[in-house]
Amino acid sequence: MSKIDTPNQFLTTLFNAAVDAADPAKIISDYLPSAPKGRTIVIGAGKALSQMGKAFEDAWAIERGTPLEGVIVTRYDYACECKNFEVLEAAHPVPDEAGLVGAKRLIDAVSNLTPDDLVVALISGGGSSLLPYPADGLTLADEIAVNEALLASGAPISAMNTVRKHISSIKGGRLAVAAYPAKVVSLLVSDIPGDHPQFIASGPTVADEGTRYDALAIIFQYEMKLPDAVMAHIQSDAANAPLPDDEKLARAEHHIFASASKSLEAAQKCAEEAGIETHILSDAIEGEAREAARTQAAIAKEILLRDRPFKKPILLLSGGATTVTLKGNGKGGRNTEFLLSFALEISGETGIHSLCADTDGIDGSEDNAGAFVNGDTASKIRQAGLDPIAYLQNNDAWTAFEKVDALFIPGPTGTNVNDFRAIFISG
Repeated sequence: MSKIDTPNQFLTTLFNAAVDAADPAKIISDYLPSAPKGRTIVIGAGKALSQMGKAFEDAWAIERGTPLEGVIVTRYDYACECKNFEVLEAAHPVPDEAGLVGAKRLIDAVSNLTPDDLVVALISGGGSSLLPYPADGLTLADEIAVNEALLASGAPISAMNTVRKHISSIKGGRLAVAAYPAKVVSLLVSDIPGDHPQFIASGPTVADEGTRYDALAIIFQYEMKLPDAVMAHIQSDAANAPLPDDEKLARAEHHIFASASKSLEAAQKCAEEAGIETHILSDAIEGEAREAARTQAAIAKEILLRDRPFKKPILLLSGGATTVTLKGNGKGGRNTEFLLSFALEISGETGIHSLCADTDGIDGSEDNAGAFVNGDTASKIRQAGLDPIAYLQNNDAWTAFEKVDALFIPGPTGTNVNDFRAIFISG
């Protein structure tokens, strides 16, 4: 039996290949810094942090062998045991008090160091929400309100993180400044389209040229309603973040060791070994999830019906981070929203199959990474008594897919290189 006789199994294999290519345990050893004369402190935050921390300490024990210490923060229920440093848990995507405690612990861990000490910062997507530390004069409630407004705005992740770093005491390079004069080496798993390091987790150890005026422009562009104290802060000099030429960042360096590009290439290789021609559309797709779905559905139907711009059978891969402008009160995330829109566009077309999923294993508010769809999915949702158009309008894709047993639930993966989209046109 051909592997492609079971499209969902084939698509799952591709997802696993993509995740495997971003597995910290398999690649982090190539990025270990040299052991310092002094202490080595490991800090960090993100949805992949527990597994990153475990991978780092295992590799360090083999390659360097010197003592480690530190503290890292990950999402609730994502922790695994590390021998050399403490693993804290906090809320994502909306911050909580535990995250504030964790952020302060990270600052404390890198305070009062010397030039002989080394700070290793392990950073992955999700770190922005996991490290709330409001600037002086602001409260945790203010930072929560900002995050809620950003998540509902439809703004791309880079724009969201530009705002976040200008209301923070830890983001935008401030964590690296706190570690001065120690050397800071950041090892990053990128969930940012284009792999811009300053936007990964809002760049706690990486500064950029963005200013508070950029943050203000984003707030006005997306018509966000933020607390008065937040607006007053961003309009003051107190919101200014360190710039890349700050002397306290002179000993800071960063390395991206896992990204969407590398993961998509791994999935492409896996598919082509199965005899399926594969094209990567982009690793940096942004914009409204439902609109991106319509575009990719149009391409898939053109291939199915007319064999252009590619001949079937063929696989189309893409990554990046689409967004959802919340107008309803349903359940789900951007990958299921993409898929419900996609399912409506390809309804009745035999020979198109898709899996879209977040590579960290969680898409939005529930426990699924994404879902499977084909030309029959919209019809099945209707047969189950639901109107897929109404559920899309209510941002409730999770409920629609749960009703027809189409959810994809791999569990936490230990990495995070953002969205994985695979569209197989078999003909």
